[in-house]
Amino acid sequence: MANTALLVIDLQNDYFPGGHYPLWQAEETLQKVQAAMTKAQQQGMPIIFIQHVVKAEKGIAPFFNEGTKGVEVHSALTDLLDSSHLVIKHYADSFEQTNLQSLLSDLHVESILLCGMMTQNCVTHTALSKAAEPYQVSVIAEACTTVDEMIHNIALNGLSSRVSLLSLDQAFSVNPVS
Repeated sequence: MANTALLVIDLQNDYFPGGHYPLWQAEETLQKVQAAMTKAQQQGMPIIFIQHVVKAEKGIAPFFNEGTKGVEVHSALTDLLDSSHLVIKHYADSFEQTNLQSLLSDLHVESILLCGMMTQNCVTHTALSKAAEPYQVSVIAEACTTVDEMIHNIALNGLSSRVSLLSLDQAFSVNPVS
C-alpha cells in the first residue's frame, strides 16, 4: 500500500440526521469510513479529508455554508483531523482549484482510495477528474453513500468502467483485486 492515500470526501454534518440534507445510510457509511481510516492508519497511509465549503460571495446555498455547523466535518472524525491533511474545496471535483494535487505530489502518492459522500457527485467528479488521471484511482464502494440506494448503485455502475470498485478488505489488502 506504499504510495497510496485515502481521501475522505465530505463527511460533514449537513449529510447526517439533523443536517440540511441527510443521506441514505449516513451513519452506516460513517462506520465504514472509520474502519477504512483505521486500516489506513495501521498501514501508515496518509489520510486526506476533503471538506466542501460554499463560498459566501456566491450566496446562501442549501447546505455547506461557511460558518455553519453543517459545514463542519462530522464530530466522530474531528480527532483524526490533527493527524491528517485537510483540503478545502468549493466544487464537486476535489482537485478543482485546491491544493490536492500538490499535496499528493509532496506525499509521493501514486494511488488514491476514495470514500465519502455523495457517490454520484463529489466522489464521482473526483474519481473522474482530469487531474486524477496520473493516479491509480479506486473507490471503496461500501464506504460511500448518497440520497438513496438506487442512485448510489447507478453511480457505482457508471464509475466501474473507469476506476476500480473495491470492498474494504480489498482496498487494504497487500495486493488489491480490481
